Amino acid sequence: MKISNKTPRAHASAAFFSLLLCCATAAAQQPADKTSDKPAQPQQTASAAPGGGAATAGKPAALAPSATVAELARAAYQSLGGDRFRDLRNMVLTGSLDLYSPVSTQAISGRFGVITAGEKIRQEMQSPFFSASLIYDGVQSYSSVRGFELPNPSKFGLPVLVKHAQPGFTVSALPEKDGKKVRAFRVTDPEGNATDFRVEAATGRLVGYEIPFGGVTFVVEIKNTKEIDGVTVPTNFVQRLATPQGTFIAEFKVKEAKLNQELPADAFAIPAK
Repeated sequence: MKISNKTPRAHASAAFFSLLLCCATAAAQQPADKTSDKPAQPQQTASAAPGGGAATAGKPAALAPSATVAELARAAYQSLGGDRFRDLRNMVLTGSLDLYSPVSTQAISGRFGVITAGEKIRQEMQSPFFSASLIYDGVQSYSSVRGFELPNPSKFGLPVLVKHAQPGFTVSALPEKDGKKVRAFRVTDPEGNATDFRVEAATGRLVGYEIPFGGVTFVVEIKNTKEIDGVTVPTNFVQRLATPQGTFIAEFKVKEAKLNQELPADAFAIPAK
């Protein structure tokens, strides 16, 4: 697929926010570090209408003002569903999106779909102005967007939080934000890739994160979520890309979320050149 040459701005926005969405959702599907003989989890499907409320999976408990940065990271992980989140076999999200460029208040509307399983991901975006396909099959990547390559999605965003307590990962404190209502911490992987997480100070509930990458900053704000089988699934989230040309904004609204599906064998197949 190719993005229409009629709208260069839509081209840039599509490439851009495809990366953001990959970072935002790839995570939860990190496989467990241990081998298990337990039966496969049953399929779960739920409608994800906006207004699902705060992250209820994991039932964030009150945190003391003196909570350590390690306790903050653990609380943020638990607010996503903890080990249930980590052990998901896959997640499928579909819904609508609105893209805004720095020079326009009028949105480019479209639809999106994303499938993630472990470190594999397939992202599709469509609107009257563009279509785009991004795939990472666990080894190599494919992009229908000229000049855009999908990085390994396991190195940024939520996958880093999932692995924050593993050897080689470091957690460090960041300055408080928003009048002490929000606390922040950074998780850095063994290769030096870093993601900054923001949590609700009173509970440790994850409310967003930032990724410095390639001279720009990706910002994800989690607005609403829904619990499915003990796992927190985003139903409404906003992503921003701060660049020298201005800030691009995208709002995603998940209409349907499915967990632990039987995926087709070619779900992550890269098209032949």
